[in-house]
Amino acid sequence: MFCVYLLRSPPQPSEKYTGFTSDLKARLQKHNDGGSPHTAKFRPWKLLAYFAFEDEAKALEFEKYLKSGSGRAFSSRHFWNE
Repeated sequence: MFCVYLLRSPPQPSEKYTGFTSDLKARLQKHNDGGSPHTAKFRPWKLLAYFAFEDEAKALEFEKYLKSGSGRAFSSRHFWNE
């Protein structure tokens, strides 16, 4: 399975991250261990949501959408507001 995931930094709730992986548990651990330069300074990260796909191309397409203007609006409306 291929996952698109949404992370939030509890210490800095305005910091959000959208990513793609084939191993969600290991990828979240890498973010929280500081293994990703883009997310290291905002750890720890909390998994907010994930979407699993059987097809890698579909997962990458969905990640690209979530990182677009309309995808960010969609994410904001449905996931980031708590």
